[in-house]
Amino acid sequence: MRRLVFLILLLVHGSLPAVEIKSIRSWREAPRTRVVFDVSGAVDYRVFAMRSPDRLVIDFDHAEPGAGLTLPPHAGAMLKRMRYARRGADGLRVVIELARSARFADMLLAPNEAYGHRVVVDLTAAAAAPAPPPAAQAVATPVVAAVPSAAAAPAVPVADQAVRAASRAPAAARDVVVAIDAGHGGADVGAIGPSGSYEKDITLAVARELAALVERQPGMRAVLTRDGDRYLKLRERMDRARAARADLFISVHADAFRDRRVHGSSVYVLSQRGASSEAAKWLADNENAADLIGGVSLEDKDDLLKSVLLDLSQTASLESSIELAKHVLDGLKSIGPVHRKDVQHAGFMVLKSPDIPSILVETAFISNPTEEKRLRSRAYRQKLAAAIVRGVVSYFESSPPPGTRLAQVRKHRVARGDTLSGIANRYAVSVNSLKMANKLSTEMVRAGELLRIP
Repeated sequence: MRRLVFLILLLVHGSLPAVEIKSIRSWREAPRTRVVFDVSGAVDYRVFAMRSPDRLVIDFDHAEPGAGLTLPPHAGAMLKRMRYARRGADGLRVVIELARSARFADMLLAPNEAYGHRVVVDLTAAAAAPAPPPAAQAVATPVVAAVPSAAAAPAVPVADQAVRAASRAPAAARDVVVAIDAGHGGADVGAIGPSGSYEKDITLAVARELAALVERQPGMRAVLTRDGDRYLKLRERMDRARAARADLFISVHADAFRDRRVHGSSVYVLSQRGASSEAAKWLADNENAADLIGGVSLEDKDDLLKSVLLDLSQTASLESSIELAKHVLDGLKSIGPVHRKDVQHAGFMVLKSPDIPSILVETAFISNPTEEKRLRSRAYRQKLAAAIVRGVVSYFESSPPPGTRLAQVRKHRVARGDTLSGIANRYAVSVNSLKMANKLSTEMVRAGELLRIP
């Protein structure tokens, strides 16, 4: 989607001025080294690591070097030397040689009172585990005994510092990023079940299971908006997903109702009314107008162009959200009855990111004694998480984001009338290779079946 908006701007303006990579700052914040590139505007970039020798590579699109683009004299022991060169017609590649292998996390920051746009890369020596985020250092004991403690949580990045985690594929084939938001937290306990279970503990436990399963999927990576008993404002949850450059956002909740017999799961997307009100706020608020829509700053655009860009981004995001919600709802239907058989629409604040497909999953009714008991069981939470992940995987199979590892895997959805030999001819592969790639014993295929193309 970021690419789509960037191309739209190219069509509107004919060309865009190159972003200047003005200077580099660096300092040590144990156990990490922080590298900051001061840039003249929002920029599209990719970061990856190389070995033998250890190097950090940053590819900037549509960028040019500034006069101050040199490694500072006291850059720290991690950074040895730096060089840069033109890449393609208008790109710039910066290579920093490292003293040893390192993990990294990166983010693009909007201007504040002190600095302009910045690309920030945090480096941590690969042999040393990164320090836990502040929220995880003071995790309250869960009210629900079955909910795992923070110490037992999967090693999934937290979006506290805009985390797209360490070992990612090279820029040409990145992992898709799934932001997982555990509802409520801290003083906001959410709904309370008949036996005293807090929704904030249930949602965190489900989010951790969900993140662990996402991490096991080839080409996918998970980030958590919180991984401890911490209160987050609703917009902060959205901001953390955007800082992590998430490809989609899933907010996890546990519903409640005065009638304890009500049961089942539901999946929500943003309502059109909620989208319209959010668009009006973005366009009216100077601070929000300086934020990013698909990686493109709105602050220097006129009102008409702002409106057009926001509408395009929001419409595409909402369409993708609905498609994602359908896949996830189908996954939930496979493990039991759902409360609503169709995707629901509401104005939930956490669904209002105009550039990230977003859904809210009401996993079950914590007010129902039977469902509260299930939610307290780790086995059921794993079953629930597996159903959601099946929906996410199915969604990405049909709509893989460009430039990702998932997009490199060719797949074909069998249509009515398709034959295996016809599909083989279409993709210039043999029937036998198709059968081997999909573990088929015969040449029979069914409409709706998804085939991997070798």
